[in-house]
Amino acid sequence: MFMRYTVLGKSELRVSAVGLGGIPIMRPGKAEAVKTIQRALELGVNFIDTAACYGDSQTKIGAAIHDRREGLVLASKSGAQKKDEILADIDKARKEMRTDVIDLYQLHGVSSRESWQTIAGPGGALEGLLEARDKGIISHIGFTSHDLDLALELVEQLVFATVQFPFNLVTSEPADELIPKAAKLNLGFIAMKPLCGGQYDDAQLAFKFLNQYPNVVPIPGIEHTPEIEEIAAVVASGETLAGEEKAKAQKIAEKLGKLFCRRCGYCEPCPNGVPISTCMIFDGIVKRMPRDIAVNGVARSVAENASKCVECGECEKKCPYNLPIIETIKGSLATAQRLVAESQ
Repeated sequence: MFMRYTVLGKSELRVSAVGLGGIPIMRPGKAEAVKTIQRALELGVNFIDTAACYGDSQTKIGAAIHDRREGLVLASKSGAQKKDEILADIDKARKEMRTDVIDLYQLHGVSSRESWQTIAGPGGALEGLLEARDKGIISHIGFTSHDLDLALELVEQLVFATVQFPFNLVTSEPADELIPKAAKLNLGFIAMKPLCGGQYDDAQLAFKFLNQYPNVVPIPGIEHTPEIEEIAAVVASGETLAGEEKAKAQKIAEKLGKLFCRRCGYCEPCPNGVPISTCMIFDGIVKRMPRDIAVNGVARSVAENASKCVECGECEKKCPYNLPIIETIKGSLATAQRLVAESQ
């Protein structure tokens, strides 16, 4: 098997056609996590993406790559909006990943024009990123988002070398405008959630779909070695969907599309304080996050606040995908209550 490589836009970083996402690597113990990461490197994967908020992900990555840093492209990100906060997160990433330089550092989850104004304003996070780049402790700057309209605006900012956005068989909307626009502006496109946040379980179909887009670099979250072995083989093959596979993939996408939250945020805010977006992706959090984080960091909040839903239906009226939000909130509440009860 020979891995394919591409260039990540104007950053000119040469990366494998599939990267390794850093969320599920939090779940296994350190030894198993290191083994999985190193197996990915053996398969030709040289691009690893993580974040300041991903628990011990950066530490595990550092343990796996500290003596084989050459040729790797390390990316991390922070949701901090202030200069001093993001500089602290950059220093933390460098220390935990045992590297002097982070190749790509991204603004994590830019969700509104108001947050962008804070980030880009005096003393904002962007100022910190520019300072870090000038000092040579990061090489390139990118951003991630779940808001398509906002992402279409932000790719025009000259400071950015990459955009990271959800793109998969279900969330295929970026193919219409965002991916072509990013390519025209020479920004690298990083596809988060290539397996729909862990809800799409046919890697063959998912990555054959993504192979149709040679300038898109997916970063699946990996927990176990067999997962990256299967995905790397599909990506390396360059095969795309054909024949009956197209129909099968479409059928699964249509079914999942009726349930899968794109995290656009149009359903919020709830007047009663229900964390709608969190409830909508709660199953994925439970599947991908370590149990203690899923319970203490999320489940307790959902158990406490999802019960405030009065089924007014306003959120469903605002959802552009006509998702069954009320029923999903009920399901998330039940799961959260069970997890909290089991932890006591």
